[in-house]
Amino acid sequence: MKKIILLLSILVCSISNAQEIKDADVKAINKVLKKSRIAWSNNDIEGFMDSYWKSDSLAFYGKKGVTYGWDNTLDHYLTYYPTAAYTGKLSFKINAINNIAPDSYYVLGEFHIKRDIGNADGIFMLVFKKINGAWKIIADTSA
Repeated sequence: MKKIILLLSILVCSISNAQEIKDADVKAINKVLKKSRIAWSNNDIEGFMDSYWKSDSLAFYGKKGVTYGWDNTLDHYLTYYPTAAYTGKLSFKINAINNIAPDSYYVLGEFHIKRDIGNADGIFMLVFKKINGAWKIIADTSA
């Protein structure tokens, strides 16, 4: 009987610890998204790109197809959002943040860009991975 109680106690502690880790991860990912949103709204595209994995393996899936690599993704954003009139003010509605592997999550959401040249709205799915202690976007699907 003592062994069963000990086993159940260990199981409850493990579940509780896992939830605390997940809560901390979600909080950290939301912090990255907030920093990214603020940079975008200040027309700081390079600051916005800080949330992305600086690698040739970064994948961005947009309306025009797939773009690979951090530099190419930055060029994409600079081409399509050349001035503050285009970047406008960004807001997100986060619909879900789900754990998919020990150090990886996907984020589903909606983006809204308020701007004088016409608002832009769409949806996205981001894949975050913890790399060298920092949460980075390794894949972005935005439409």
